Amino acid sequence: MFCLIDDVFLQLQLNKSQFSVRWCLQIKKNYNFPPEKMIWRRKLLTPATFLIIMMKVFTGHTLTCHPAAYQIGNECCPMCPAGSRVKTDCTEFRMTSCLPCLKGTFVDKPTGQKKCFDCTNCDEGLGLKVKTSCTTTSNTVCEPLEGFYCIDPRGNNCVAAQKHTICHPGQSINQTGTAFTDTVCSDCSNGTFSDGTFTSCQSHTQCESINLKLIKPGTSSTDAKCGEKSSNVAVPVTIPCVLLFLLMSAGLVYWFYFRKKKMSFREAEKTQVQPFSVNLR
Repeated sequence: MFCLIDDVFLQLQLNKSQFSVRWCLQIKKNYNFPPEKMIWRRKLLTPATFLIIMMKVFTGHTLTCHPAAYQIGNECCPMCPAGSRVKTDCTEFRMTSCLPCLKGTFVDKPTGQKKCFDCTNCDEGLGLKVKTSCTTTSNTVCEPLEGFYCIDPRGNNCVAAQKHTICHPGQSINQTGTAFTDTVCSDCSNGTFSDGTFTSCQSHTQCESINLKLIKPGTSSTDAKCGEKSSNVAVPVTIPCVLLFLLMSAGLVYWFYFRKKKMSFREAEKTQVQPFSVNLR
């Protein structure tokens, strides 16, 4: 028994119990042959027919399954829906049987696999956290931790992330880091400064412009330091203060000198010889 299509006989690698009209219809569907070109008949196998059959077999065109089916041997079995897996394959006499995926596993599309896929783990050591939890029909979606950006994106998922670059003193943040881009730093030019947290370098304070005196020049990481200017009024006040201090100092020196001299004079009086007395009995 053969299927005659456009005067060409095709034979599937099936046993006699599997020959039926449905195989011819399957071939018609796969190769888009119109019904009038399909003839089901018994015919003797000629050498030319045998050669065509062998060519079909070795070129892999003996059976083409529908996108919603998978091939097992010479059978096209219906796939299990998303969220489930194949328990037993179909046969000529029974349909495919399926089992739901267990917790921690998933299948996101119809499948002919007998095992569900393991859910992805968002590893904090790789700078990741869970954005969307895993279900039986979808895998876990990971995203970078705060202060990290993705260095290995896979669709809407992130496989690995890296910490944002930290701008140093003398640099400004030219572009703030996001979940998918790193921070961009820029060096400050002469006359400007930044402590590393500014979004732009700031100009040094001009002390003279605000009537102050420059105490310490600015650097690329610090601003200039300003102080009050010395006033001419302070000169006449300072001179009397200095003179008063000198007079007080001189007075103290004189007082100590006079006191010391007076004490020395008293000591000298005490050491003078006292008049002696005669003890008469």
